[in-house]
Amino acid sequence: MSQLVDIYGQPISSKVLAQSQVVDNSQVGSLLKQFEHPSEGLTPAKLTQVLKAAEGGDLSAQADLAKDMEDKDGHLFSELSKRRRAWLKFDWTIEPPRNASKQEEKDAEQLKEQLQDATWLTDLIFDLSDGILKGFSACELNWDYFENRHDIVGYQYRDQKLFTTHPEDYNELRLVNGTVEGEALNPFGWVKHVHKSKSGYIHRAGLTSVLAWPYLFKNYSIRDLAEFLEIYGLPLRLGKYPSGASEEEKTTLLRAVLSIGHNAGGVIPKGMDIDFHNAADGQSSPFEAMIRWCELTQSKAVLGATLTSQADGKTSTNALGNVHLDVMDDLVESDLHQVANTITRDVIYPLHALNSRSYSGPRRIPRFSFDLSQAEDISQLAPGLRTLVELGTKIPMSWLHDKTQIPEAKDGEAVLSLSTPEVQPQQDAPTALKALAALKSNPSVDTQDELDKALDAIATGEQSPEYEAMLAPLFEDLAQGPELAQVTLEALYPTLSHEQLTEYLSRLMFAAELLGEADA
Repeated sequence: MSQLVDIYGQPISSKVLAQSQVVDNSQVGSLLKQFEHPSEGLTPAKLTQVLKAAEGGDLSAQADLAKDMEDKDGHLFSELSKRRRAWLKFDWTIEPPRNASKQEEKDAEQLKEQLQDATWLTDLIFDLSDGILKGFSACELNWDYFENRHDIVGYQYRDQKLFTTHPEDYNELRLVNGTVEGEALNPFGWVKHVHKSKSGYIHRAGLTSVLAWPYLFKNYSIRDLAEFLEIYGLPLRLGKYPSGASEEEKTTLLRAVLSIGHNAGGVIPKGMDIDFHNAADGQSSPFEAMIRWCELTQSKAVLGATLTSQADGKTSTNALGNVHLDVMDDLVESDLHQVANTITRDVIYPLHALNSRSYSGPRRIPRFSFDLSQAEDISQLAPGLRTLVELGTKIPMSWLHDKTQIPEAKDGEAVLSLSTPEVQPQQDAPTALKALAALKSNPSVDTQDELDKALDAIATGEQSPEYEAMLAPLFEDLAQGPELAQVTLEALYPTLSHEQLTEYLSRLMFAAELLGEADA
């Protein structure tokens, strides 16, 4: 194309790459020196005002409240950290457009190498996850031109209080510059990630409006619990002053009553009394129950479940815990689809438009994507595959490698293989067992003659001395009955090793089986 355009097709100039809207604009930069904490003295009425201001386009109070909530509530910070840092464990890639030409594939690979060398990308992904709570996250890019190539050399995270929404379009972020409409963001200068935890305009896209109410109620309960613990077990102290006492005397008595509670001692004017009544009574469980309800609500809002952070020991089974982990995986997968679209639009497209030879406009651009596939359990996959293959199902090897995430071996690359056991040469069976085997192979042979030949072979020494000493008595006992053979074996057992006894029993059972079949 003859003119450079942004992702929406609007013409732009490359001069904007050298500008920093926040640093170069004194009105915007001055906001960075202002610090507000709406959580101080937060009440339901004050919270309602903050949320209504955000609906009107003033996002600063809601953004400051979200920061305070994350700073002051350790449970909320923990739950958000689990979901945000889960983004960082996934690998990513850059895919060329569909039916890509060789030049488009080459440009996509060049962009991938360019981002693999970027030391700021992991931090950028983490900072974009700040939009889960606050609805959006905006980072200003730092550009450089080196060796005939435009490159992103870093970025600056910008606080959400610097932004407002357009009075006629609540989905358009703008910089606060003292005007009603605000200042439009420079194209190619920002990574603007609006994280849709809920449908709606930017001010309600995040979780702040959901988590602010449990945060408020939880702090009420924590305050009440602290006050209860401070007076628990202490007696009620009631001071009495005489009629006509001056204000100074009343103040002195009150100070003495309060001092006695902590210092176990004090002084009062003569004529005044302090009575001690029953100690403060009650229990902390109602406050703890309210705190627990608030934290469980926060966990469900952030992670979609509770067992990944809290377990009550009653319903926290392993199976239920796995179900809750699956819910969190679904949330993270949805998050990564959203942030991948943002990086494609605000990082990949500018680099592609400024550097790639195959650039032809916003319709055909490489895409940034995360690898969300998970390896199948081989122990469960293999039996089913074996059955399918035996039934004639044609399963491509590439599909199996994708399922198991085992890379395909390249030509000449060493691969795993099973070791082949060394085959021992088969030894000839003893003469006696050969004679017994003849009974099974040729039923017409006279059984008694063959058994006699086998015993004669033992007697004439064709067998080894061990077999002559062991098998001959056993055969004689076996002819009279198996009970007698068992007694003989028990008598010989102390003189034999386990291996020898196993060998002798195997041969004896073989002979008994042949004898039984012959008699049948």
